[in-house]
Amino acid sequence: MRSEIFAVSTGSRETVHDITSECAAFVRDQGDGLLHVFVPHATAGVALLELGSGSDHDLLAALRDLLPADDRWRHAHGSRGHGRSHVMPALIPPYVTIPVLDGHMALGMWQSVALVDLNVDNPQRQVRLSFLSD
Repeated sequence: MRSEIFAVSTGSRETVHDITSECAAFVRDQGDGLLHVFVPHATAGVALLELGSGSDHDLLAALRDLLPADDRWRHAHGSRGHGRSHVMPALIPPYVTIPVLDGHMALGMWQSVALVDLNVDNPQRQVRLSFLSD
């Protein structure tokens, strides 16, 4: 299995960060197999969705509705509403596995790979890419 880690700076606000190009570069010329994308963080997730059409903003709005940044959370250290960041990975898991055919991710027409991060207290993230060939 081939594996590597790359860093993502998410900044100081909620974000849906496109990592498709990094994933595509990692599997280029690798043949057939599976790409596993994993974020080793308790407050981030990985999603497959259409980006650039407003869906990324819609996802953040939906997460704000489901997981408000208020004082209801028992996990209460950090910025206001930080506990919601620890609940989010139950809805958007910290991993995704994508088939790779002839060195290309077998994504749907409009699918992109995105890091989803609501945690404004930790602007530096890591993403581990692993490729398992057939």
